[in-house]
Amino acid sequence: MSRVRDAMIADPPKLEGGASAQEAGQLFDRPEVRAVLVCEDGKLTGVVTRKTLVREVVARGRDPRSTPLHDIAEPPVFTVDADDELEHAFRELEERDLERVPVVEDGRLVGVLSRAGVQRRLAEDEPPLEPEAVA
Repeated sequence: MSRVRDAMIADPPKLEGGASAQEAGQLFDRPEVRAVLVCEDGKLTGVVTRKTLVREVVARGRDPRSTPLHDIAEPPVFTVDADDELEHAFRELEERDLERVPVVEDGRLVGVLSRAGVQRRLAEDEPPLEPEAVA
């Protein structure tokens, strides 16, 4: 039985809550970064997206160099535990229509689980079809 930790991406893009909105914006320069996870002493406290930066910093005329992430981060909508069963986590992603979700262990951020990654992992775990079933 596969667990979330078997399919998660370890070391996701994260910053401490005192980091600036500008630092988060710089992480978004990388095309694979879709959200910056905000932590306080390793514990997940919030999420910042491009939309968050536009709404909370640009639209309000705030200085991105002096706006701390803990002032603008949104609480995480949903998280999964690293020891959860992978199939259960996949069902939750599907039901909630989420592409990615933070993975925590005792409240500490340990990774990110993507729907595509789960699908690949579950496909790897499926036994091959019997030859007569293919014909």
